[in-house]
Amino acid sequence: MMNNWKMTAAALCAALGATMTVERASAQEDPFLWLEEVESERALDWVETQNARSLAELQGDERYEPLFQDAREILNSNARIPYGALRNGYVYNFWQDADNPRGLWRRAALKSYLSDNTEWETVLDIDALAEAEEENWVYKGANCLAPDYDLCLVSLSRGGADAAVEREFKISEKAFVEGGFEIPEAKSSVAWVDADTLLVGSDIGENALTTSGYPRVTRIWKRGTPLADAEIVFEGAAEDVGVWPFTDLVGDERIVGVIRATTFFTREQFLRGADGAFEKLPLPPKSSVEGFLPGRLIASLQEEWTYGGETFPTGAVVSLDRENDEAELVFAAGEREAVDAVAVGESVVYVELLDNVVGKLLKLTPKRRGWKTKEMKLPANGVVSIANVADGSDEVFVNFESPTTPDSLYYFSAKGRGEVAKTAPAFFDADGVVVEQREATSKDGTKIPFFVIGKKDVVEAGNAPTVLYGYGGFQVSILPNYSAVTGKLWIEEGGVYVIANIRGGGEFGPDWHQAALKQNRHKAYEDFFAVGDALVASGLTTPQKLGALGGSNGGLLMGVAFTQRPDLFNAIGCGVPLLDMLRYHTLLAGASWMGEYGNPENAEERTYIETYSPYQAIKKEADYPRVFFFTSTRDDRVHPGHARKAAAKFEKYGHPFLYYENTEGGHGAATNPDQRARLSALEYVYFARQLKDD
Repeated sequence: MMNNWKMTAAALCAALGATMTVERASAQEDPFLWLEEVESERALDWVETQNARSLAELQGDERYEPLFQDAREILNSNARIPYGALRNGYVYNFWQDADNPRGLWRRAALKSYLSDNTEWETVLDIDALAEAEEENWVYKGANCLAPDYDLCLVSLSRGGADAAVEREFKISEKAFVEGGFEIPEAKSSVAWVDADTLLVGSDIGENALTTSGYPRVTRIWKRGTPLADAEIVFEGAAEDVGVWPFTDLVGDERIVGVIRATTFFTREQFLRGADGAFEKLPLPPKSSVEGFLPGRLIASLQEEWTYGGETFPTGAVVSLDRENDEAELVFAAGEREAVDAVAVGESVVYVELLDNVVGKLLKLTPKRRGWKTKEMKLPANGVVSIANVADGSDEVFVNFESPTTPDSLYYFSAKGRGEVAKTAPAFFDADGVVVEQREATSKDGTKIPFFVIGKKDVVEAGNAPTVLYGYGGFQVSILPNYSAVTGKLWIEEGGVYVIANIRGGGEFGPDWHQAALKQNRHKAYEDFFAVGDALVASGLTTPQKLGALGGSNGGLLMGVAFTQRPDLFNAIGCGVPLLDMLRYHTLLAGASWMGEYGNPENAEERTYIETYSPYQAIKKEADYPRVFFFTSTRDDRVHPGHARKAAAKFEKYGHPFLYYENTEGGHGAATNPDQRARLSALEYVYFARQLKDD
C-alpha cells in the first residue's frame, strides 16, 4: 500500500443571507488579541480561571460522575475491537486502556489475530518510554519500510500536537536505532526510499516551510550524513499548502513521487524517473493518486477530466497506464452515490461507496477490456469502511456498523473469502432504539438528508431533548456510525441524536462539497438550520430542547449557529473551533484552508467572509444560548485563540457561557481514554442541564 500523504479533514476546521452588521475590527483593535499567545502567563491564567469555574459546575452535577465512569468503562474496555494494519503476516495495533493510557504499539500473527485468543507481542510501550525519557509523549503512528517492515520511523508528539519527532526504530530488536535517523519536532513529511535513504520535508534551514507551516521542499537524506546537508530534490512555492513525498512498493519496483499541494484541494503530482528527475503527471489539479497496480496508477477525480479524447466525470476512479499514458474508467458513481474512499491492493481496487449515505464495498478487478465490479458480501443498511488493505496483497479488513449495531470487523482473503474477524459488544441498550432517515428542504430547495436516532417512544412522543450534530466541510462525510459513548450517555438516557448530511461534506461526492465553498459557504449553514427547523416543525423537539454540537470546521458551524440562529437552539457545544474568520489564515495551519473559505486579505472574498465570521458577529445586545466552548492548549492545527477570544467576548458582554481547555490533546482535545471520557461526560452533562432541566 502506498506510503502517501492524503489531506483529510476529519479533524480540520472550517452568510450571505446574514442580517446582522459585522464589526470590522483589525488585529490592532482586537482587545483579546493577547489570548492568541498560547502559553503566555496571562492567557494561561485566564484559561485556569475559566476551567475552574466551568468544571466546578459541570463536575459538580450529580450526573457527571456516573457518566464519566460509563464513558471511561467503554473507552478502556478490553472488548473493543483492536483495529490494525496487516503487514508481512502480522497485524499491528495501537492500544490504550486504563493500564496503558499512553498506549502500547503491539502486533499479533494473522492466524492468532483471527482466533478468539489473540496473542499480542508488545513492540513499544509508550507509557514506559514517556516515563524513562520524562517526556509527555503521544504516539502518532509509524512509517515502516516495505517489504520487511522492520525499520520504522516512529512519530512521537509532545502533548498530542501535530508537530512530532521522528525516530528510527527496529521492530526485530524492539529498540530505537542507535545513531539512526531522527528528525526534530516539526510537521514533517517523510518517505523511505531504501534502508539507508529517506525523502524528507521538515523545518530545516531558511524558507523550508510554506506560509501554512508545512514543508515546502523535499530533501534526499543518506544515512550517516547531517540532515541539514541533505540535497534538495524538489521545491514548492511559499504560498503552497505543502509538499509531501511518497513511495510505494509494487512488485520489485519502488515507485517514488511527490505531491505538491498548491491549495487544500488542488495539487500537482510527480513521479521520479530513471534519471532522478520528477515528472508531472497529466492528472487534473483536483485529483488524488490513490495507489499503484503493476503498470497502472489509480486516481480519484474531484473534477471532470478530459484526456486522450475521453471525458471522465467528477467523482470517478480512473486508471492511468504508466507506459503509454492511456486513461481508463475504473468506476463512476451514479446519482445519489459517492465514492467515499479508495484503497489499492496488489491486483485489485476497493471502493467504499455511499448510496444515499448507506455504505457498500466494491471490488474492482482489471480485465483485458474494462474492469469487473463485484459487491462484497456485507450486512446491509449501515456504514461500511475499509479498515486496512494489506501491503503487497489483496487481503482486506472491512468494518460494518450502524447506530444500533456494534462494530464487526470482516477479513477477506486475497481470494475473496470472508469471515468475521472481531466483533464488539453492545456498549449501550439499543432495544427499542430507532434510526430514521429523513429529509429537510434547504433555502434554495435542495433536499438535505439527516438521521434521527433515539428510543422509539421518545421519538414518537416528541418534545424530546435533542442534539443535532453537523460538520459540512472539506468533503468529509458524516455517517451514522455506532457511537457507544453517545448511545450510553445520551440516547440510553432518553435523548435523541441527529446527524445532518449538509453540503460541504462528501456524502454525495465532490459536487456536494464544492456547492458550499467560499462565496457559497452560507449554503452549509442554511442546510443545517433547515434540518433544525424540520426537527421543530415535525414536533420531535422544540427550540428550548434543541442543542447543536460540532468541532473544528463544525465548531465554525456552531459559531454561525449561535450568532445567526440563537432562536433555534438552547445549547451549543462548540469544540476546537474556527471563529475569527478574519484572522484564521494568520494562525497556525489556517492559511492552508483558504481554498475552503477564501482569503480575508482579498477584498472580494473578505466581503462574504464578513457576513458569517462568528467572532466579529458577537453582539452585546443579542440573546444567545449558553454556549459550551472547549479546546486544547496543544492544538497546533486550529489555534485555541479562536475559542478563547469568543469566550472572552461573551464574558465582556455579560453573556452566559462555559469554557474548558485541556492543556494537552492536540486537535482532538484529548490524548487518552480518561481524557476522552472526561470531555464526553462534560458535554452530556452540559446538554442535560440545558435541554432536560427546567
